[in-house]
Amino acid sequence: MLVSLSEYLDTDYSPDREYVDGVVMERHVGERPHSRVQINLGSLLDTRYPLIFAWSEQRITTIPGRRARIPDICVTLTDPEKTVFDEPPFLAIEILSRLDRMVSVLAKLAEYQDFGIPHIWLVDPHSKKAFRYEDSNLKEATGSSISAGEIDLPLADIFRRL
Repeated sequence: MLVSLSEYLDTDYSPDREYVDGVVMERHVGERPHSRVQINLGSLLDTRYPLIFAWSEQRITTIPGRRARIPDICVTLTDPEKTVFDEPPFLAIEILSRLDRMVSVLAKLAEYQDFGIPHIWLVDPHSKKAFRYEDSNLKEATGSSISAGEIDLPLADIFRRL
């Protein structure tokens, strides 16, 4: 059954779902490794970069009237002071869940890029690898950290206590 974007935005879902072309889509919210990495990322961003704003599972309208996505973590440089963000954040981070299909994840990352998000990360808690999505490609972070502009996080800290 198709619903309008305004109906979707006025409804609470538990767990929250995304909105794609009139369809409310379930999300894989992950399990223990996903949760641990999400907590680690939020904590690292908050403590190391107190002048930015880190958001967990924040709704973003990526295509006005048609799509609302929910990155696992996103970062803004200022406080948008909106319930649903309609401007591209500085950084969007997706954390792979065991049940995620890569084709769907890549489509979502491409949508983020098309929306204008300048920095996009994909983090895999199972392989303990992190990737940047740049120019429609995944590029593995080969050093000891992953960066987005001035933000630089050690991979060991992202995957701490897994």
